[in-house]
Amino acid sequence: MRAAVRGRVLLPGDAGFDAARRPWNLAVEQPVEAVVEAADADDVAALVRYARSAGTAIATQPNGHGATGRTEGAILLRTRRLDGLEVDPAARRARVGAGVASGRLQAAVAPHGLTGLPGSSPVVSVAGVALGGGLSWFGRAHGWVADSVTAFEVVDGEGRRRRVTADADPDLFWALRGGGGGLAIVTSLDLALHPAPDLYGGRMLWPAVHAPEVMDAYRQITAAAPDELTAWLDLLHFPGSDPMVAVDVTHLGPADEARELLRPLDRLARPLSDGRATMPVSELGAITAEPTDPGAGRSRAELLTDLDDRSVKALLAEPIAPLLSVQIRHLEGAFARPSGSPHGPLTERYALYMFGIPADPATAEAVAAKQAAIADLLPAGGRKPFTFLNPEETAASAFAPEALARLRRIKASHDPHDTFRANFPLTP
Repeated sequence: MRAAVRGRVLLPGDAGFDAARRPWNLAVEQPVEAVVEAADADDVAALVRYARSAGTAIATQPNGHGATGRTEGAILLRTRRLDGLEVDPAARRARVGAGVASGRLQAAVAPHGLTGLPGSSPVVSVAGVALGGGLSWFGRAHGWVADSVTAFEVVDGEGRRRRVTADADPDLFWALRGGGGGLAIVTSLDLALHPAPDLYGGRMLWPAVHAPEVMDAYRQITAAAPDELTAWLDLLHFPGSDPMVAVDVTHLGPADEARELLRPLDRLARPLSDGRATMPVSELGAITAEPTDPGAGRSRAELLTDLDDRSVKALLAEPIAPLLSVQIRHLEGAFARPSGSPHGPLTERYALYMFGIPADPATAEAVAAKQAAIADLLPAGGRKPFTFLNPEETAASAFAPEALARLRRIKASHDPHDTFRANFPLTP
């Protein structure tokens, strides 16, 4: 293997091997045969040819987000060094290497009054999010992250470098825009950028005693929100602090428009804090302030058809502990319109995401039980966003049966030797 690639190769017993194979979620054990840090796209192609000849699978991760531990017997490919980033402001396009984090893309395009489609965390890779479809702060205005991808540079199952577009290979292009990382290894992608001359956003935070009124205001706002406005509600209970409730917002437009749309929040009790302000698109990560270093966690997500009075009352009747957060994201807008991706349009109105820390086996069991109990209170639609799946779930939880069947046919055609091992394999 070391003769085949120019990048660093680590084997069991080598110094640094355990740290190199570790996923972002430290609650996931990730057994691998080797770790390869590719030097460039040619290195990726050489590794695929090596793996084919050795009969070994490759699991690709820039930094380990979304890892599920389904890597036994595989080579773990790290693509962090594929970090090229080219921005064409006039054409509103960017070419983004597989190792480029969302925050870096945002920092590069912000001076031009443009934006990508970032999620809540600035440290996840743009390519990884796009391969899973991708729910963005600006998805209500522009759809799935994958909908903005116009081309992929990949290495295929034969170890060949290829450019995949809607014209050159419509089936694989469709599948890569949300079908996961088991179809080819993406080395870079071309992304359409979007205008963002004005952005208003931030978090308002109250003690949890005000959660019923905050929820009422949140439902009022989301019932009439234009596509440019995104609002997320968070029930929070951090260790050592009292329970709280927050509303996180972004608005692609002037501050005065945003304040008018959010006026129901201003009629509530005085918040503990109000961080809303005009902001650059490069600072979006500060709104939710998610951790930027690896840690252990257990999550569960659902897509919700509605937030009716009965389910909301039941949700707010008990503390969320031992969970740290229960987040509700407003969808609709462009998410509900036609999409050339495996997910298709989202007819569900909201996404639910629950998170806790499995500090020990008993706590892990309690976290899972609480997540299940909350899910039972709310009207779930039956499927889940691919990037929100947890390690115990499968790709079948994310796609309609006909889309999953098509993805499996494309997988069989483009990777017949099953060289590429996705976090969530398309086939059982």
